[in-house]
Amino acid sequence: MARYVYAFGEGGKDQADLLGGKGANLAEMTRLGLPVPPGFIVTTEACRAYLATGGEPPGLSREISDHLAALERAAGRRLGQRDDPLLVSVRSGARYSMPGMMETILDVGLNDDSVQGLAKSAGDERFAWDSYRRLVQMFGCTVMGVDGALFDQALEDLKRDVGAADDLGLNAGDLAGLVETYKEVIRRETGESFPQSPAEQLQRAVLAVFQSWNVERARLYRRREHIPDDLGTAVTVQTMVFGNLGPDSGSGVAFTRDPATGRSGVYGDYLANAQGEDVVSGIRNTVPLDELARIAPEAYEELRRHMATLEAHYRDLCDIEFTVERGRLWMLQTRVGKRTAEAAFTIASALADEGLVTADEALERVHGDQLARLMFPRFDASSVGEPLAHGVPASPGAAVGAAVFDSAEAVRRASDGEKVVLVREETTPDDLPGMVAAQAILTSRGGKTSHAAVVARGMGTVCVCGAEEITVDTRGRRFTVGGTVMEEGTVISVDGSAGAVYPGAVPLVDSSVVRYFETGERPDPLVDAVARAMEHADGVRRLGVRANADTPEDAARARRFGAEGIGLCRTEHMFLGDRRRLVEAMILADSDAERDRALEALLPFQRQDFSGILDAMDGLPVTIRLLDPPLHEFLPDRTELAVRVATAEARGGTPDEHDVRLLDAVNRMHEENPMLGLRGVRLGLVAPGLVAMQVRAIAEAVVERRRAGGDPRAEIMVPLIDTVEELRLVREEVDRVLADVSAEAGMPVGCPVGTMIELPRAALTAGLIAEEAEFFSFGTNDLTQTTWGFSRDDVEAAFFSAYLDKGVFTVSPFETIDRKGVGRLVEIAVREGRAARPGLQMGVCGEHGGDPESVHFFHGVGLDYVSCSPYRVPVARLEAGRAALGGGG
Repeated sequence: MARYVYAFGEGGKDQADLLGGKGANLAEMTRLGLPVPPGFIVTTEACRAYLATGGEPPGLSREISDHLAALERAAGRRLGQRDDPLLVSVRSGARYSMPGMMETILDVGLNDDSVQGLAKSAGDERFAWDSYRRLVQMFGCTVMGVDGALFDQALEDLKRDVGAADDLGLNAGDLAGLVETYKEVIRRETGESFPQSPAEQLQRAVLAVFQSWNVERARLYRRREHIPDDLGTAVTVQTMVFGNLGPDSGSGVAFTRDPATGRSGVYGDYLANAQGEDVVSGIRNTVPLDELARIAPEAYEELRRHMATLEAHYRDLCDIEFTVERGRLWMLQTRVGKRTAEAAFTIASALADEGLVTADEALERVHGDQLARLMFPRFDASSVGEPLAHGVPASPGAAVGAAVFDSAEAVRRASDGEKVVLVREETTPDDLPGMVAAQAILTSRGGKTSHAAVVARGMGTVCVCGAEEITVDTRGRRFTVGGTVMEEGTVISVDGSAGAVYPGAVPLVDSSVVRYFETGERPDPLVDAVARAMEHADGVRRLGVRANADTPEDAARARRFGAEGIGLCRTEHMFLGDRRRLVEAMILADSDAERDRALEALLPFQRQDFSGILDAMDGLPVTIRLLDPPLHEFLPDRTELAVRVATAEARGGTPDEHDVRLLDAVNRMHEENPMLGLRGVRLGLVAPGLVAMQVRAIAEAVVERRRAGGDPRAEIMVPLIDTVEELRLVREEVDRVLADVSAEAGMPVGCPVGTMIELPRAALTAGLIAEEAEFFSFGTNDLTQTTWGFSRDDVEAAFFSAYLDKGVFTVSPFETIDRKGVGRLVEIAVREGRAARPGLQMGVCGEHGGDPESVHFFHGVGLDYVSCSPYRVPVARLEAGRAALGGGG
């Protein structure tokens, strides 16, 4: 029979898959001899079994009872006994941290009898009733499904009636009455009473935590963080210790380094006379952690020692929850802490300097998404005026948006394309959809360890917390600062690095990290940490990194950002603007002579474009794709032309002859599905002279650059190949033109000729195509479209959100490579292509080339390089290095 329950002393930090992150780390702290309240862990396997069947796994109740009995024997107290009762907390603990997304129930074991015993043993009647009302509220919401707003309203009504500013202003009698009010709310809403049996409380609480794995906010968080839905959560059952026993008690959260900047020091929050939920919820403003040195100096010094022990043991930033119970320190949780992108690089570099990690490990501690965040713009310091308010800089960056005051409005406006800032007194897990939709989060309460701060840091969203000058009126949909009123929809700017909020839209400037890639300057420790990571990544990576660039300016920028060539130069972009009329002339030509004249007119423009790009990438490969889109894309809109012609006729006039000819051409070339029509190699085979003109322009640009002393390395890529016969026919024309230019120039002009693998048939017949191709470049955008049968331009807005909600996929296949389908086609093509032509050069030039997870896949299947937009080049370089070390994608 499966075993479902483990005592803390039986596990360790390497068992997170079984015991969950929280349970594994509690077990590890217990093994290290730290002061951990004893308890036990119900495994993720038990959760998965429960979710699969809808019923409690066989034997689970007996195992929980046995471990509870052992806990009671060790404590010398029983759960819920009349005199000095044992109480426990029941908490979720998934494999990966999901802060606030699932449920917690504290003070399990209290009932109408044991609350009296707790009051007597603690010598504090108010504390006992405060603990009881917390249990009834948590149990009512989490286990019995009562709307939490009903309990919140009852508490607010009571505080108003007795004139209390916060919950500390309520006495024992007030809280005892509140318990009865809460129990009546439960009876009214559910038709049953709050259970008085401690055993029933425990059993139902464990199952409720299992059920919370599938609540909407947890599912949304997993989708956002790409956490699998089938992992399940463990449940930790732990002896309660109390931070709400008076001024010499309290709860707090500590970080061994600043999770926002990565700097060493004492960071965290402490709240006297409070339980841990009060700290993270942000309902009362905390004091800085170093205030604990004054309040409870012995506990503070002990905490500092334990923090040093844990950071050395985990070799990383540790996030620690603790409680001080009448001066005695208890360690309630630790985990490798979530951090901002800035902190990730700074900490990794510092740990390497301190000898706690190797350079390889430091590189594995950062990832491309974090680097991308550091490349986001910042506010222009010369343009900021006086801030509206200051708060805690909880998650750095700069964001501008319209102020909104609830999650639903944030989602609605964001779905319409508007940038928003979610403004709340404090956030709760139910606000997650709005937090995901917002550019920034602003709260008037809470600190660096509040729910808003922790979730924002994990998502890389700008956040300022605890802006106490702000009064948030969610009902009135406004906030005020002094005499200034900011209505919903008013644009504000939020600086998560400085903790400042500004009216209006503050201009943005490039980040110092972007300036480093442009100039090589290292003005501060963060940029130096990024530079060191990049240097190490470049030193260990096997995968080359090129850029997708269509202009000399983009090519030059990509080279500054570390690109080792151009993997995709799109020639169709060169036919736009003023040159469109020359394309029109080619399309409308009535004779070979007219068409040849139009192509001859285009030739010098193409040659000039190619020459500039080859100059910018001198000495590095430049892969030039022949014309890919259908020709009608270069003609005016069909409807617009028809209206112009019809309007002229309706007025009794003669339509413009050029418009009539254009309309006739557009109608003649119209396709129901042009993405699967006359484009790519097909166009080259049926439009005489087009391929020859483009190849001649490339070859003549190569000659021009060589005569100027350059080292041009042009490669010619044929798009949308389905069959080797297509490539063979095009190669005949390419080779003929290259030979002609070589003869005219008196020098050999050799350009490798390859193809894009962007259709399933091409991937499946790659061995045949490799007989004619000197290189492959995977066009994963089209390969994804044609494999899935998705039109990217249409389906993302139409049904992708529903597919993500229903779990059809966890991330858009256009964002991250679909390994099982599209990825398998890539693997087949790589294997068969190299079998036919050993040493065949292969790369990828779709958007996936700059996606961190996809880069790891391309490394694994043996591609030679990835190509991406210039600004994604550093991300791809970093991830290529991490892939070489085996770091996760």
